[in-house]
Amino acid sequence: MIRLQEDTPIRFLKGIGEARVAMFTSLGINTAGDLLYFFPRGYENRGAVSTIDTAPEGEVCSLIVTIDSPPQERMSKNGLSYTKATATDGTGSVELVFFNQRWIAKTLTVGRRFRIYGKIYHGLFGSNMSSPIIEAIYEGKQLQDIIPVYPLSKGLTQKILADAIKQVLPLCEVTENILSDEIINEYGLLNKGEAIRLMHIPTSTESLDKARRTLAFEELLIFRIALGAMKKRNTGLSAPKMDYKGTGIAKFFESLPFSLTIAQERVIKEIFNDLCLSTPMMRLVQGDVGSGKTILAAAAIFFTVKNGLQAAMMAPTEILANQHYKTLDKLLSPFGIKVTLLTGSIKQKDKEQIKKDITEGIIHVAVGTHALIQGDVVYKALGLAVTDEQHRFGVIQRASLVEKGEKEALRAHTLVMSATPIPRTLSLILYGDLEVSVLDVMPPGRQKIETYAVCEDYRERIYEFIKKQIALGHQAYIICPLVEENEDLPKKAVEEYAQILRNGAFKDIKVGFIHGRLSSKAKDKEMADFNSGESKVLVSTTVVEVGVDVPNATVMLIENAECFGLSQLHQLRGRIGRGKAKSYCILMSDSKSTKSKERLEIMAKTNDGFEIAEADLKQRGPGDFFGERQSGEITFKCADIANMELIAKTGEAAKKIIPLLENSDYINLRSAVTSFFKNTRDGKTFN
Repeated sequence: MIRLQEDTPIRFLKGIGEARVAMFTSLGINTAGDLLYFFPRGYENRGAVSTIDTAPEGEVCSLIVTIDSPPQERMSKNGLSYTKATATDGTGSVELVFFNQRWIAKTLTVGRRFRIYGKIYHGLFGSNMSSPIIEAIYEGKQLQDIIPVYPLSKGLTQKILADAIKQVLPLCEVTENILSDEIINEYGLLNKGEAIRLMHIPTSTESLDKARRTLAFEELLIFRIALGAMKKRNTGLSAPKMDYKGTGIAKFFESLPFSLTIAQERVIKEIFNDLCLSTPMMRLVQGDVGSGKTILAAAAIFFTVKNGLQAAMMAPTEILANQHYKTLDKLLSPFGIKVTLLTGSIKQKDKEQIKKDITEGIIHVAVGTHALIQGDVVYKALGLAVTDEQHRFGVIQRASLVEKGEKEALRAHTLVMSATPIPRTLSLILYGDLEVSVLDVMPPGRQKIETYAVCEDYRERIYEFIKKQIALGHQAYIICPLVEENEDLPKKAVEEYAQILRNGAFKDIKVGFIHGRLSSKAKDKEMADFNSGESKVLVSTTVVEVGVDVPNATVMLIENAECFGLSQLHQLRGRIGRGKAKSYCILMSDSKSTKSKERLEIMAKTNDGFEIAEADLKQRGPGDFFGERQSGEITFKCADIANMELIAKTGEAAKKIIPLLENSDYINLRSAVTSFFKNTRDGKTFN
């Protein structure tokens, strides 16, 4: 008999053969330890029992009932077998219906008591429940009140997973605490093993809350200490120390066709002050859509190159990288600065030449996607690493780009930009290792975008309005949530919708379309046509969400607006209102959901990105805050990053602990912090 340990392969567990091993592996479960930390995605509180007469209509509830009529087996018109029985609890009766479960008739004997769990409906002919979960009640046997619900893969059931997890729960007895006894006592936490056990078999909602809080506290504390250690380590590193002499920076600012805002001047001063120190800059520039972040990056890049160094600017999408390349090339090439674009879609032969030119220092500025951080990209003297839309990369990829600057014990300065307003709660987690600058003044000329939330009834009027705007010489975006039609999700889709418009409402107007599955060449062609004004309407997914700048576009119609979060809607809206003409954003939705209506009303009321971000976080929670985007590399199992109280507590604990990490009491915590970034190229952080 093999002795169970966390690294024991799951194939040694009872009931898990070769076929099931593959099913578990698809969920990321390879060992007993993986299974132990595979926490439920939710819980059913079957212990909260209602009575039939008070059970809420159409909602899941638990009832304690007694079968009071013999079950009857029937056959539906379409050949589906079902079993019916009635039950009572003294306050009323309920009809129970079970489909394709002929065996259940032997169980539903008259006089037998059950706890049933499902949705109840009250109609003219009484109450009914379809296919509820039933549990027999036996004298002296206690039913489990809170039932875990696990994520599943094809072939696995809740029972298979629960049976496997029960086999590994003895490991809780030997699970070591990561946190010291002092922390556990001070913050009212549980031992780790007990917390894990209660996550799988909670004895009450209170015990579950305490277990989740314990594990969340540990996760957040490790992360906060890791960020703190990164920040501390940064102060001990050296970076190229720059100065103003001979840079001609004044001429760069004189060449700009506009004056800087007070906020831009303040932030540029902060950036240049950092670059003139021998400690690596680690600065986030956060500003709302259109607040003028790109020009700050351009100034910092100019300053860096004129100090004899190279700069790199990383963007999350090829469209945005291409936009930045064009902007920087236009601003910097008149000063003899060579800018290049490096993305995954560039031909291999051209890539090799670009990489060679970067290594030799012929190229001063490389703009691109994550292609910039591939192992074979070697910089001659990287002095500044800029990442745009930072939340899409996270701490790890940021570190990978910065590391490219390590040469002769010098590290590149880091400038991070985000146009997504991040509430302070999330900012503490995403950017805990950075100094923060905020652009809180909009450049002159940026207007408030008129925003309207409407239903399908307004469609023809909206099409007419778009046609009027086009007649005035303007252009329009139409945003859809999907790429192609899906029977399960009958929402507007890009290619089909564009074709419908070409054949119908906009048959005399050139309509283009763009989505993530188009080839880079096709995307570039569509964007070039829209940029030049050749196409007047662009039907698109959210690939235009950031970085696309077409000042002539004055209308944005967002279809199925209920599918998007507030922050994403705000980002999309930021693609218009970039010229001198009045701009309009129309949010179309037929959703009956109160939450969806509230969300769209918030959009119609305010253009303030930070106000919208706070509302988005409150409404949807942190898990959905970034939609389908990568939220950095935060993969907390239990922590809720909207829990400001816990973030404050772990921040307070981290400050006290960081100076004491070398003490023996914190050996397990130090080990956990060290392994936090073990899969990154920044493995030296805690060594």
